[in-house]
Formats: sequence, C-alpha cells, structure tokens
Amino acid sequence: MFIYNVTIKVRTDIHEAWLQWLHEEHIPDMMSSECFTSSNVYRLLEVDDSEGPTYVIQYKAESKGQYNHYIDKFASEMRSRSYEKWGDAFIAFRTLMQVVN
Repeated sequence: MFIYNVTIKVRTDIHEAWLQWLHEEHIPDMMSSECFTSSNVYRLLEVDDSEGPTYVIQYKAESKGQYNHYIDKFASEMRSRSYEKWGDAFIAFRTLMQVVN
C-alpha cells in the first residue's frame, strides 16, 4: 500500500472556500482517476496558523503502479486546476510513503 501525502498551507482569507472546494470538487476529481482507493483529510494542530491553517490530504494507492499512473496521466492537470483556481494563496508539499507493517 502506498500513500500519496499532500500537505497544504492555505491562506486565511480563502480557507473556508478552499475547504469546500477540496471536499466538493478536488477530492472527487482525484478519486475519479481510479488510481486511489480512498482519501482522508487532516488538519495539523500545534503549528503556527498565523498565515492560515495547514492540512494533510492522504490518498491510498494499492500499488506503486497506480500512483505512477496518476503522476503520468493526471497530476499535471490537477495541479494546474488548483493554481488556476487559487493562485499563490496556498503552498503544497507532496510526498509518497509506503505502508510498512
């Protein structure tokens, strides 16, 4: 199992609208790629929120191949849509993790 982990700091003035967009548009679009089996959204606590809250969105992929397919076929478009909608009002940091049990 692989986790595509996206950490995003969102400017305070767009926070509420961004969160609604995340749940109503972005995550459904990500899931429609069929590269991920589930997603979870978390808000980081005990961090400096003076410029806005920080969220972590995790998408689970059954294989590295599914993640690679997302990166090759969908990632560029999804990132472009986000920047077209929100400009520089957010900062995103992306990592890939492998579940080890």
